[in-house]
Amino acid sequence: MDSGLLVWGVSGVLFLVGGAFLVLRRQLIAMIIGVELMINAANLALVHAAVRRGDAEGLAAALLIIAAAAAEAVVGLWLVLRRLRDGETAETDSLRELSG
Repeated sequence: MDSGLLVWGVSGVLFLVGGAFLVLRRQLIAMIIGVELMINAANLALVHAAVRRGDAEGLAAALLIIAAAAAEAVVGLWLVLRRLRDGETAETDSLRELSG
């Protein structure tokens, strides 16, 4: 089996699992995990394509994506922990009041 096909397959499966977490779960932490899985799946595909082409810019973009995903995870988890610390639930139904 070609290693490229294996990487694309793993990337696709990770993206689908992340999408399932995002759509099927009501807990905010599970949704953040789903978004992180989707970002990492796209990053895996980007790194694979960059390595096959010998493209240093693609690897630099992957590094920036990792940094942005880490910042997104920190902010998202901080918001969830803040809601839990205030005695509120961390489910999506409780966020309807924030929509205005």
